[in-house]
Amino acid sequence: MSTRRRTTRIEVSVDRGVFMISVAAELADMHPQTLRMYEARGLIEPKRSPKGTRLYSYSDVEQLRRIQEMTAELGLNLAGVERVLDLEAQLARARRKAEALERELEATRAELEQTRRKLRGEVVPYRRGEVVPVRRVAPRPR
Repeated sequence: MSTRRRTTRIEVSVDRGVFMISVAAELADMHPQTLRMYEARGLIEPKRSPKGTRLYSYSDVEQLRRIQEMTAELGLNLAGVERVLDLEAQLARARRKAEALERELEATRAELEQTRRKLRGEVVPYRRGEVVPVRRVAPRPR
């Protein structure tokens, strides 16, 4: 009789806090105290368990790796990293706003085109000096 192992696969959102500080620090190749310092500076914002334990998500770990890349490889100090992250957030907001305005513009264009088609049959072309026949409309009964 053979025993089969069942594997259960659990999918977790990239934003869900699942790593304790020691695991997140190891994944990001940093000391846990560095993560605490980054949190104090507002560079990272881990979730908290009901008991207050920091829980880092996969996105948080990726953010930590980006910060490390900016400081170690690009030579930025933490003030520079803060500025870069702030500018990226501003850019993301501007992109979302531009996309919303483009959708609104497209909807307005479609509405104008629909109105233009509707009015096309009602507009009579006029050339200067030309007599335009007037259509008599019977008065409405009262």
